[in-house]
Amino acid sequence: MEAVNPTLINIIIFVLAVYVGYHVVWNVTPALHTPLMAVTNAISAIIIVGAMLAAALTDGGLARFMGVFAVALAAVNVFGGFLVTKRMLEMFKKKDKKPAGGKP
Repeated sequence: MEAVNPTLINIIIFVLAVYVGYHVVWNVTPALHTPLMAVTNAISAIIIVGAMLAAALTDGGLARFMGVFAVALAAVNVFGGFLVTKRMLEMFKKKDKKPAGGKP
């Protein structure tokens, strides 16, 4: 019995991750999209760990490149998600009212 090529396994994992990620993001209603951003950041952190493992445990150059590419994309997603979450939370802060008369 011949072992399955690790590059093929990593490509299958990558394709499944793209498929699941697409359906997770696009099936969320717009009203719930912003509150779920923190959960998406947690999922992306898990993806980073999986991509690091996939990249480290491969023998081929293409598979290692795909793992590093997955780590880079997930890192961009995590940092972008934190920026969007911070911006969203700033929208809910109360603004200080200026006192009448012009003096603070």
